Amino acid sequence: MKKNHLKSPDLLPIAQKDRKITKLGYSFMWVGMVVVLATFAIGGSGVMTLSLPWVILATIIGSLAIGFFISLIADIGIEHGLSFPVYMRAPFGTIGTHIPSITRGVTASMWFGINTYFGATAMNGILNLLFGFNNWFICFLIFAIVQLVNTALGIKSIERFADLAAPIILLISLWMYVSLSDQAAAEGRQVWSWVENPVSGMEAFTAFLVVIFANMGFWATLSADIPSISRFIKAPANEKNWFKRNKSSLIGNLVAMPITQTFMIIIGAVSYIAVLNYDPVVALQQSAGGFILVILLLMVVLAQWSTNTAANVVPAATIFSNVGGPKFPFWAGVITAGIIGTVVQPWKLFDIIIPFLLFVGGILSAIVGILFADYYLIRKRRVNVPELYEQHGQFKYFHGVNVAGFIAWIIGAIASYFVPEYGFVVGFIVGGAVYYVLGKYWWFKKYRQAELEDPSDEKYLGISVGRDWIIEENNVVEEVVEDIPKNLDLY
Repeated sequence: MKKNHLKSPDLLPIAQKDRKITKLGYSFMWVGMVVVLATFAIGGSGVMTLSLPWVILATIIGSLAIGFFISLIADIGIEHGLSFPVYMRAPFGTIGTHIPSITRGVTASMWFGINTYFGATAMNGILNLLFGFNNWFICFLIFAIVQLVNTALGIKSIERFADLAAPIILLISLWMYVSLSDQAAAEGRQVWSWVENPVSGMEAFTAFLVVIFANMGFWATLSADIPSISRFIKAPANEKNWFKRNKSSLIGNLVAMPITQTFMIIIGAVSYIAVLNYDPVVALQQSAGGFILVILLLMVVLAQWSTNTAANVVPAATIFSNVGGPKFPFWAGVITAGIIGTVVQPWKLFDIIIPFLLFVGGILSAIVGILFADYYLIRKRRVNVPELYEQHGQFKYFHGVNVAGFIAWIIGAIASYFVPEYGFVVGFIVGGAVYYVLGKYWWFKKYRQAELEDPSDEKYLGISVGRDWIIEENNVVEEVVEDIPKNLDLY
């Protein structure tokens, strides 16, 4: 019997017993994920027109807002154990899912290359100080291979590294802040009041909004494919309360991420105030030396490692595995992500790639809106999961494509393009609204959906009714409902 290409083993729903990430582990993953050059850049650009307290306030608002959006979409993974490219078969079709998914996969791979380059420059600085070695490209290749191997070993290996790296990152970043603040003071600049080009009135308000939406747009990509990570987060079975069921996710997205994001924005701002460069590697090399500089640069290396494995390689590898089918396992997707991240040569195109990727983030925000509309507004969290793995099931639509999803994505992406400063919110609202109208009043009247015809919680919800979705790989679908005790303590 011909093997069903939708049933790649790495893309099957994650059962409750296989969800290994704790709320502390997920929070620690966030600590590493936010320490990237683009985060520092937001802080550095912010203090060009606003004082640091206003940049901090805008960052907190933006981080909490995007954290809420991430939490909403994360429920897809927590409730049903589904990854991003698999659930995308619902709003885009079993074949149509590949186009928006690959967009995100290539974007994640490019971010992997950028962060690896950033970490490699720090690694090269360490080796230069300790041993006189000076070859950043060799450092890039070694650093890339180490990260890819770590990711290929699985999500638990990623969490273990985050558990180790996060406390070190936090302690060293505090040290980094003190070192850069002293450098700024030596230059006669007060970090809490200095502004390069102060603005007032509407210009100040606009600059404030730009910082808010820069923080939101930066994480738009992860908010789309967060189910690829959240499906591994521990959650209580038979828990009907959305907030209690998503507690681990909410703590990471609304506490750990905003706090760490804000602190790293501060470091980027202080770096710029100190040496007029938001890159802390450059700033530290001017303000510190010897063993102290080695320790500070080590934080940058650990942070890029932690960021890339969870936020970039896992989502990209999951997507590429979905495209390749059963003969293209997760580890092959990991290698593909590494190759793409290298061939784009981020060291040459650095100044071009970051604006491009932030632009793509605006485009992907429309996908977040579509996911929200499909999952919450239309299906009301009920999903006919077995059909997601059937080649000729209800999600085949028109030759494997959900036309409503593509129309909504195109319109939402165009809308976000014309207002890049507010791209995430505009793309989310427009994409979601267009999809809701087209899906509810046109597409799903043409292509009937079982969970809409019979909106049964017992049939179509997952962990909140104690169900693990079990998909047999030999083209036979079996749904197993486990008798899991209510209020089972997973912590």
